[in-house]
Amino acid sequence: MFTIGCHLSSSGGFLAMGERALQVGANTFQFFTRNPRGSRAKPIDPSDAEALAALMKENRFGTILAHAPYTINPCSKTGRTREFARETMADDLARMEYLPGNLYNFHPGSHTGQGTGAGIEEIADTLNQILREDQHTTVLLETMAGKGTEIGSRFEELAAIIDRVQLKDHVGVCLDTCHVSDAGYDIIHHLDDVLDEFDGVIGLDRLKALHLNDSKNPPGSHKDRHEKIGKGAIGLDAFRRIINHEKLKDLPCFLETPNELSGYAEEIRLLRSMREEN
Repeated sequence: MFTIGCHLSSSGGFLAMGERALQVGANTFQFFTRNPRGSRAKPIDPSDAEALAALMKENRFGTILAHAPYTINPCSKTGRTREFARETMADDLARMEYLPGNLYNFHPGSHTGQGTGAGIEEIADTLNQILREDQHTTVLLETMAGKGTEIGSRFEELAAIIDRVQLKDHVGVCLDTCHVSDAGYDIIHHLDDVLDEFDGVIGLDRLKALHLNDSKNPPGSHKDRHEKIGKGAIGLDAFRRIINHEKLKDLPCFLETPNELSGYAEEIRLLRSMREEN
């Protein structure tokens, strides 16, 4: 089954998001756990979470993806910033227990001058403090474009973080097509080679989700500016190969392109028309 959705506003609660997903032809969705630029999260209504779970079951939804706010940085040189990241992520994971069996994605962060090695240690330390053996959510490190002092633009950096995590069964990776292209991985002409490299460095068993985003900039630009599918440097042919690739086709896919709901509906229809179902 082709599991595809888009990023949705969390306004109105869980059930409202599920209903909006159905409106655009999606069978999954991504959402922010709280204001992406702030720290407060609305209290969870258990009955609302139960209503979403029922809607997802009835409509055969795939795994959904919660996204941590952009404000967290678990490898900042500032101790209070790292503490805020730990507190936010721990709270998010506790809230995700109302929707067990899903995914939680975060940007690894920027080392802010400390160096990559120190940043990797601090990200792993954060994960070791917040992960719990009995949790029902898989936490995903997102591949990054490599702007500034970002960590996670190289597969080796993500592997180094995972190697230091104690509860490895609760950790995976979300591959963002815009980010990996901007980071210099040639998914346009050499997708097989990139996936082989990912498998050798991290392991494809760790790959749990895809962010499908075209890029406003050429490969290797380290810019991280998303574009609509087929309108950027990656192009439709590459996305056709990505969504039909034997090693990727069963992963849930999430659009983060610059769109309103009507634009997401168009992109979902387009990608479904490109999908080669067996």
